[in-house]
Amino acid sequence: MLSIQLMITSHILYQIGNQNQIQWLRTHSISFPHAFSTDADRGDVQKGSAEIFFRKVKFWKEDGETEAPPVFNVDGVNYFHVKVVGLLFVATTRANISPSLVLELLQRIARVTKDYLGILNEDSIRKNFVLVYELLDEVIDFGYVQTTSTEVLKSSVFNEPIMVDSAHMPPLGPAALFMQGNKRMPGTAVTKSVVANEPGGRKREEIFVDIIEKISVTFSSSGYILTSEIDGTIQMKSYLSGNPEIRLALNEDLNIGRGGRSVYDYGGSSGSGVVILDDCNFHESVHLDSFDVDRTLTLVPPDGEFPVMNYRMTQEFKPPFRINTLIEEAGSLKAEVILKIRAEFPQNITANTVVVQMPVPAYTSRVSFEMEAGAVGQVSDFKEPNKKLEWGLKKIVGGSEHTLRAKLTFSHESHGNLTKEAGPVSMTFTIPMYNCSRLQVKYLQIAKKSKTYNPYRWVRYVTQANSYVARI
Repeated sequence: MLSIQLMITSHILYQIGNQNQIQWLRTHSISFPHAFSTDADRGDVQKGSAEIFFRKVKFWKEDGETEAPPVFNVDGVNYFHVKVVGLLFVATTRANISPSLVLELLQRIARVTKDYLGILNEDSIRKNFVLVYELLDEVIDFGYVQTTSTEVLKSSVFNEPIMVDSAHMPPLGPAALFMQGNKRMPGTAVTKSVVANEPGGRKREEIFVDIIEKISVTFSSSGYILTSEIDGTIQMKSYLSGNPEIRLALNEDLNIGRGGRSVYDYGGSSGSGVVILDDCNFHESVHLDSFDVDRTLTLVPPDGEFPVMNYRMTQEFKPPFRINTLIEEAGSLKAEVILKIRAEFPQNITANTVVVQMPVPAYTSRVSFEMEAGAVGQVSDFKEPNKKLEWGLKKIVGGSEHTLRAKLTFSHESHGNLTKEAGPVSMTFTIPMYNCSRLQVKYLQIAKKSKTYNPYRWVRYVTQANSYVARI
């Protein structure tokens, strides 16, 4: 007997079960504070599993981790969850099923929901509960996953979305990727529904292409790069009526497969040089007839957001930040840490929401910080339960350098090497309009219906830290 629950934070609860074959049980639960709760249970997953999940995730302390892993087990129930823009999409089951399958299903449900609601947050789900319910009813029918395609669902989902004003919502996740200061790029795709028209019944003709790269870099204690990798994707979201054919051209000097050459170049994302990807894959709608000739992709984009191309690169590349760390004793019960980061990208680029963390010896009892003169938008903190220093910078301009000094006080004298008991230093950041691989969209051509047909085209780049670590 298999039972799966789909929960969106504490918003919506669905169950599907199995006796000989999987059957669909339509139930829902709104379990916000002071809200009602209803539940139809088959008995194999207990009625209070939602509350068990929330308590377990909120107070997860095993092995010193601050966040629960995506898959864990409590009293024989397997819990799977993904976090999307502050919301948790959760599935539960007692059966031994593929975690990859369930996690991919949750990611696709989140993507479809965002396509229809425009903005994915608590308020939009509250106001569009009926629409979300109808979407899930079509995605999973009689216990089987039918489709997670926004385009296919449009023929069977008829509820109109209730739009939420994005101006009053906090910037979360993808909605904040392309923010420069307080200004948002025009026509941001994440705030629009693919099924809702503009005021007056018009449909704005536009298409968005986002090149998103998540980088992983490990530095040695002397500053050399030990490992480096880029996981990238070209995301597209189309608001074009009639589904016209698109031609998307990439770098002509793009090579697929490791050629043994290095692309390490200090010229920045706009510099010249061969782009070498280890491997890549394409969406099923992409035609590759001319890709080998001129690196052009031809496709008829389906409605909604979808990955045109996923790629991976392990050749050397210029890291966006350099990290220098010094820790030395300042007495029998004291030590001093100096953290220095330098932005290695052009001055016209700005990194957002930079956070630097460094574990310190477990017997550290107190920390005092000293910031550089004129520091603006910087905060520092000592996370005592985890024994970590945390340094947050609201933004960093390319070419700039920032330093933080921390004075540690110990509860007892150290008898070992401080550098072995502290670190490594890790960073998280987002850099809009910058990519390390130098992969570029050279042009985006749309088949014309008439001479006056000229849709808006938006091409954007962003780099995020996946695992950015420097040993000390």
